[in-house]
Amino acid sequence: MTSDDVGRSEPWDGASVRARVATMGREDPGRRRFGSPHHGYRLRPRLAEATIRVFEQQHGVWLPASYRSFLKDVADGGAGPDYGLLGLAEEVDDEEALHDLREEGRRAGFLSTPFPHTGGWPGPGKGGDSAYSVEGSLVIGECGCGTFHRLVITGRNAGQVWLDDPDWGGLTPGPDFRDWYSAWLATP
Repeated sequence: MTSDDVGRSEPWDGASVRARVATMGREDPGRRRFGSPHHGYRLRPRLAEATIRVFEQQHGVWLPASYRSFLKDVADGGAGPDYGLLGLAEEVDDEEALHDLREEGRRAGFLSTPFPHTGGWPGPGKGGDSAYSVEGSLVIGECGCGTFHRLVITGRNAGQVWLDDPDWGGLTPGPDFRDWYSAWLATP
């Protein structure tokens, strides 16, 4: 597999994104926007190309281009939709709901297995089964109430951010990572 397999993407303008996030923070000093008390409008440092490559080699994948560029040009997580964007290899406290999902994503072969879905998958609240596969995807954020954002790493929908609501709504397809994050940046 090569990086061409997961698409090409224009590099992110890191300075512009960081400036926009700083502006968002100044415009919301009381941290009233959902999730902002958690991420505080702070972005983590960017990742070096070598660090990204090590992660890709360990997991046998190429990260989707728009996400990969974000890590290298903007930040390794921090401020973002809902409770923010997790860092690529960020450790999550074992008391948090995200802990088991992050550990699942580190299992050998989990990310390199093609994501099996091409359309939404109903959860138990919609008459579906809660035991659907999420292999080939990486949890990148928490929405709250047991709902998560998953970046599809492998398969036909690589690069898309899907909503994962295992207790009620199942899996819902979403936009490319760039569109997903940019929509958050554009929200007043």
